[in-house]
Amino acid sequence: MTDNTLPDFQDFTTRVLDWHDRHGRRNLPWHAQKDPYRIWVSEIMLQQTRVETVIPFYQDFICRFPNIDSLAEADLDEVMTHWAGLGYYSRARNLHQAARRICEEHGGHFPQTLDEVMSLPGIGRSTAGAILAFSRNDRHPILDANVKRILSRYHAVDGPPEKQDTQKRLWILADQHTPEVRIAEYTQAIMDLGALTCRVRNPLCKECPVASGCLAYAQDQVAVFPVRKQKKPRPLKSCRMLLLRRSDGFILLCKRPVKGIWGGLWSLPQLDDPELDIIQYCKEIFGIEILSTHDLTPIRHGFSHYELEIAPILCDMPPQKALRLFDDHEYLWHDPKYPIAMGLPAAVKRIIALLDPVAVP
Repeated sequence: MTDNTLPDFQDFTTRVLDWHDRHGRRNLPWHAQKDPYRIWVSEIMLQQTRVETVIPFYQDFICRFPNIDSLAEADLDEVMTHWAGLGYYSRARNLHQAARRICEEHGGHFPQTLDEVMSLPGIGRSTAGAILAFSRNDRHPILDANVKRILSRYHAVDGPPEKQDTQKRLWILADQHTPEVRIAEYTQAIMDLGALTCRVRNPLCKECPVASGCLAYAQDQVAVFPVRKQKKPRPLKSCRMLLLRRSDGFILLCKRPVKGIWGGLWSLPQLDDPELDIIQYCKEIFGIEILSTHDLTPIRHGFSHYELEIAPILCDMPPQKALRLFDDHEYLWHDPKYPIAMGLPAAVKRIIALLDPVAVP
């Protein structure tokens, strides 16, 4: 499974562009404009996320933050609110931080060189190249997951793409395949070919414009490539989340630290220690007396490196004349009967939804 042929790179590129002229996607909301800001937002959202999932988030995000200045001037809380549900929340924090950097260091104008773009938080070589290719038609190869898959199969590249030497080889191939003209069209074409035809599962090899030169297809080993890195089973972690409910039905939300899972989002108080006494904890940390506790249905939420099983505990409070006043920047009381206008992780939304059939005492 080695690349011992001399492929016709020009023929590959021509076939990909011809295919895209007939079958490529042209109706996505970030198409048909050259604004590097909007291209940047779409490229970040599309990282590890399907197009159909991204579209409504992108439209909502651009409606609220139509340009770099509006994003830079916004509070991080509001940015996270418009990102909530899309996952991989460090992407939103990096977008916000990068927008402020662009305003401070580039006068609000998106940088125009690869090195300058790569210096921004959350932007690597492939994303930077795609932004400049789409917005300026600059020649920069890209190597996102779709391109890695296509080139790994077409050239039967040994080794998992995550390995440094394999990645170096793929970058060389990506550069050799990138044409000198129609850069933006080719960049979109190679992405679309991976998304629509050279798919992870059930690739449509008989419809692929470059199947005749694909080594993996010729060897009937398409499923072998890209070579998979042996994965370890994801460990299962567990925690408890507390639904501290007042007598009027409001529940307590707290903001999570910026670093870590769901960084900067609003959540429920979380206990990682299974031995910690809930009633004593609430009294010591929040100054809250607990009338009763009820175990709700556990939920499981998957992250990239582990599974988290969450045991929600409903903690009802008796009517109290005085409660400790919490800092508005860290805690708030929320009425679960109404939508919350801030960022909540999808798992926390599922937990709060469990309250519907549970009557307020």
